[in-house]
Amino acid sequence: MISEQLAPCDKIFPDIPWEAIDTVLLDMDGTLLDKHFDDYFWEQYLPEHYSLLHDISVDEAKSQLLARYHQVKETLDWADLNFWSRQLNLDLQELKLRIHHLIGVHPYVIEFLEHCLRAGKKLHLVTNAHTGTLAIKLEKTALGPWFDRIICAGEVGMAKEEPLFWERLEGMLQFDKTRTLLVDDTEQVLFSAQAYGMAHLLFVARPSSRQRVRYSCHFPSIEYFKELLPR
Repeated sequence: MISEQLAPCDKIFPDIPWEAIDTVLLDMDGTLLDKHFDDYFWEQYLPEHYSLLHDISVDEAKSQLLARYHQVKETLDWADLNFWSRQLNLDLQELKLRIHHLIGVHPYVIEFLEHCLRAGKKLHLVTNAHTGTLAIKLEKTALGPWFDRIICAGEVGMAKEEPLFWERLEGMLQFDKTRTLLVDDTEQVLFSAQAYGMAHLLFVARPSSRQRVRYSCHFPSIEYFKELLPR
């Protein structure tokens, strides 16, 4: 919804010890899917409709909405379509459906999922996305069958930015945090998982096809999943 701002950093190259990993946890937006859809929806498409509703300029609508987004950042309300539909008096589910053609899977994602399954890894999709958004994206991309389980943060009861999220998730999925890889495009999520004790963490430096690459200063980074495939 709000693009994460990172200081310029040199790339820390990943060195994944696959023999020491049983479980792979994958974020959805920005990690598996091109975040351009979300950036466009929250930063352009929704402000356009909000401006029409309130007879204000698109720039003013965008300014007002960005301030409201920041108020609930890193909470469940952040991605809750029902919350924002009530707050803004707009049907966000319907608005997202109107531009669902912009939803796209990043390059090499399917090849990576195939590689993980061939290697006998358990695959779980773990997202802050609201169930309504998840349904739209799974129908558009057909990614659902690849995963052993799909978890929305609402099911856990808190956002991924909170370390207790991962403790609760461990109870739900029964994974060994010392033998689990988490891949996400949000540094705060990785810091949260690190505080909980997740052993293997990887940052996606190209969440949107329309934005330039920004490497993490703290975690190994990839631009595409091709970097994790056997040569």
